[in-house]
Amino acid sequence: MKTVSIYSSKGGVGKTATAVNLAYAASVSGQRTLLCDMDSQGAASYYFRIKAKKKFNSEKLLDGDIAKNIRGTDFVHLDLLPAHFSFRNLDLALNELSRKKRRQALARLFAPLAEDYDILILDCPPNLTLLSENIIEAADILVCPVIPTTLSLIALEQLLKLFIKLDADKNKIIAFFSMVERRKSMHLAIMDKYSKYSLFLKTSIPFLAEIEKMGILRQPVGATARQSPAARQYEKLWQEVMQRSVRA
Repeated sequence: MKTVSIYSSKGGVGKTATAVNLAYAASVSGQRTLLCDMDSQGAASYYFRIKAKKKFNSEKLLDGDIAKNIRGTDFVHLDLLPAHFSFRNLDLALNELSRKKRRQALARLFAPLAEDYDILILDCPPNLTLLSENIIEAADILVCPVIPTTLSLIALEQLLKLFIKLDADKNKIIAFFSMVERRKSMHLAIMDKYSKYSLFLKTSIPFLAEIEKMGILRQPVGATARQSPAARQYEKLWQEVMQRSVRA
């Protein structure tokens, strides 16, 4: 099972749209895919019209009570572990574990799912905490969406520093430009400057109305408009993520 974390410490960069659409692209390719909504706001769960069971919470998650709380979506090969509002306290719960166990907690929890899924995608909340450290440890590949702006680049720099602090393998970090508006000269200038670095994928995701409409239609863009520019770009992005993950 390949674990792909969609992560940035900055909010509003398109993490959930990325997670949802990459999970859909993976499932369409025939891979058994589980999307895990780690964000207490539950945006990914909302897109798939799925709510967590009432008795499911952060405590049950860390106890390993995962399999029976996974829900099927409307799409073949794609399941979802929905978020719960109590996930906002995951850092506190992780901190109560022994020092040896706390950073590897998520990796251990998801390991038993390897026989049932080919791909595990984590939609991660925007923070720099113990949960972030778990997300890094659990990931085979970590995908960071970057809007071509200064603050978004700073968030990427913070992530790189966190990898150094944790002595984690920086080869598993990849980034791509998200919510790109080519009419903005700053976006073009930043992309021109940073695209040459191997950290960045060649595929970028433009700022498009059809991606924003996911909140209304509550489906991946490929499910409503398979041949749309947004759907094609997410498919290309997924293919490139998989190509890079082989090298990671």
